Amino acid sequence: MFVVATRNFPPDIGGIQILIEGLAKSLVNHGPIKIFADEYPDCKQYDSELNIEIKRVGGFKVFRKYRKAKLINDYLKENNIRAIFFDHWKSLEHIDTQVLNKINSFCLIHGKEINHPKESMLNKRMNKSLLKTKFIIANSHYTKNLAINVGIDADKINIINPGTEYPINIGSEHKKRAKDIFSSSFPKIITVARLDRRKSHRNILMTIKNLKPIYPNIKYVCVGGGEEKTNLESLKKELNLDREVILLENIEEQLKVALLNESDLFLMPSVVYKKSVEGFGISFIEAASYGKGSIGGKAGGAADAIIQSETGYLCNGEDLSSIYEAIINFFHDNNYKVLGKQAKIFSENFKWKNIIKKYLDLI
Repeated sequence: MFVVATRNFPPDIGGIQILIEGLAKSLVNHGPIKIFADEYPDCKQYDSELNIEIKRVGGFKVFRKYRKAKLINDYLKENNIRAIFFDHWKSLEHIDTQVLNKINSFCLIHGKEINHPKESMLNKRMNKSLLKTKFIIANSHYTKNLAINVGIDADKINIINPGTEYPINIGSEHKKRAKDIFSSSFPKIITVARLDRRKSHRNILMTIKNLKPIYPNIKYVCVGGGEEKTNLESLKKELNLDREVILLENIEEQLKVALLNESDLFLMPSVVYKKSVEGFGISFIEAASYGKGSIGGKAGGAADAIIQSETGYLCNGEDLSSIYEAIINFFHDNNYKVLGKQAKIFSENFKWKNIIKKYLDLI
């Protein structure tokens, strides 16, 4: 029996949610599984289609974590557990240490949630919590190094990149819509990400402006919502990019992947913003699965998802010249076609059927 204890799970939206869903679905192929997850609007419909036993815990946040921990502790004591997986150190914080000592336990770390100054209150809580688990799973080499720098025991850290089930089939209707959106433009550039300062969308828009003299038919499609949406809409107008830039929010999964498939470049030159950092960047691998090379930021864990000069480029997301030069190199002499082919081959390493074996080997 496998157990997954998570604060982040669909139908809630986000990178950790997708990761834990993929992990859970992959574990099903290797034994029965029970999930303990937070309640979320519309979760009943999602859970009914999941075909996995799931216990949702609702109520006020301050009480929910204790109720949920008690349910998990009781379940661990009463059942023969092969391994338990935690999405976050806070999901692990109130679990009985004596119970965990008898079980293979995993806690995943992603980047932002561990990026607290040494000796701060959150740092002390985090380190105390992570002492309980047998295996700490970092999503990239960057995240492992970050964890060591904030005091987490290096000997307990294993690097296992997130998995993906992409590519998925695309319906003809959505393929047509994607072609209509990009039209006859070149180059076709896309970002799929939450609109926050860490993703460097503002610098992308300014770079698109700078590229117009070289690529008069350039088009940039940005898929995602977030707190930067209003600012980006204003910047788009200020830069007179109404024709070149399209901001899309709350679109269907099929249209999203159709746009990835239609694009020439996946662009997400992430930066470190306050404590927020890109621990890995599964979107680069999703794009690669459709034969698209990427440009990512040097800050964070994109180096695990992009092989420099083979599947794309890494640049300084805070420097417009660095982003500009990376894009010029990407498209020089049809280089983007070679990068895309190599990216597709590279993406095979991240199939969940391959990733899950790394967890099972540790068990």
